[in-house]
Amino acid sequence: MNVEEIIKTSKKMPLETRTLIHLTLVHNKLNELTSNALKPFDVSLQQFNVLRILRGQQGKPANLSTLNDRMVTKMSNTTRLVDKLLAKNFVVRNVCPSNRRKVEILITDKGSEVLAQMDKAVAMAESVIVQHFTKEELEQLNILLDKF
Repeated sequence: MNVEEIIKTSKKMPLETRTLIHLTLVHNKLNELTSNALKPFDVSLQQFNVLRILRGQQGKPANLSTLNDRMVTKMSNTTRLVDKLLAKNFVVRNVCPSNRRKVEILITDKGSEVLAQMDKAVAMAESVIVQHFTKEELEQLNILLDKF
């Protein structure tokens, strides 16, 4: 199905407009498939991203600024995301002993264990998403997307 059929238009669109609409539709589909993979864990894409960032810290605490800087989707509600992960016991939040205004966030053992399960679910979704592409096509697509 092409873009015109999806948005139900018979009007010929400029190539630039068609491309941007197409990218938006693909973005929405990717989010939908990945969100569905995370649904059993009751975790949003943004919460999943925070957990991956914390895992990448390799035991070193992160603060809200670090999380914001590394988020794939930039947002201002990182505190709320951390609060939700705290409620699930996936992270802990401590006041920095040397600077009481700074809050340090660490992933818990439970958070790491559940994240490993999420990784498998997301990897399965990703393989479905890219199943119609060859390795060479994916490399070419990445080259094109890097131009953004």
